[in-house]
Amino acid sequence: MRRFGKNEREEIWDETVQWPIGDIEAAKKIRDICRAAADSAEKIRGLAGPPASGNDKYHAERYERAARAAMEIAMKISDDLMRDASVRQIVNLCMSANNLKTARILFRAIQAVEIREAALGEHPTLRE
Repeated sequence: MRRFGKNEREEIWDETVQWPIGDIEAAKKIRDICRAAADSAEKIRGLAGPPASGNDKYHAERYERAARAAMEIAMKISDDLMRDASVRQIVNLCMSANNLKTARILFRAIQAVEIREAALGEHPTLRE
C-alpha cells in the first residue's frame, strides 16, 4: 500500500548491497530475495505470453527484477557449494514462474552432483 510521500514500496532486491559481503551473507540475501518474490512467481506461472493486465505486469516485473538481482549476487559468491546452493534457490524461483528457459540455463551452472540431483528430483523437467 502506498502512503503519502512515498512512491513505491522498497523491495529487498532493490536495496544496494555494500560489497564486500561474505558468501554466507550473499547466500542469505539470495534466499530472502527468492522467498520474497515467490508470490509474484506463482501469480505469473499460468500466463501464456506477455502479461495482459496491470497486476500481471507488476508481478512479472517484480519477479524479473528479483531473479536478476539474485543472479548478480550469486555470480560474486566464491565458494562453489554455496554458489550452487544459491543458484538452486534461483532455479526454484524460475520454476515457480514457469520460466523453463532461465531455469535450465541456471541448472547447467550447478556443478555439485548432490545439488543437481536434488534439483532434478524436485523439477524433473530440467532433465530435458
